[in-house]
Amino acid sequence: MALEEKERIIVPDENGEEHLFEVLFTFDVDQTNQSYIAVVPVEQKDDEEVEVYAFRYEENEKDDNDLSLFPIDSDEEWEMVEEMLNTLADEEENEQ
Repeated sequence: MALEEKERIIVPDENGEEHLFEVLFTFDVDQTNQSYIAVVPVEQKDDEEVEVYAFRYEENEKDDNDLSLFPIDSDEEWEMVEEMLNTLADEEENEQ
């Protein structure tokens, strides 16, 4: 069985330092016509509690590999992202 290669992205922090993240999933919300991405730092240790970061994103029209990331500001957006995370975590547990 082949191992699935995880997609990775580089996200600069507020100081301009770049960090490598592994993409957990992306999803679109039809009602708002927005896209979201959930990522985890690659350098996290396996035994650590995983810290998940989520952003709203837009793809660059000229380059599909270029994303513009935006912070999630509203409580409604956070609730929606958390609900999606919980749903996917439950599905993953049921598959095992």
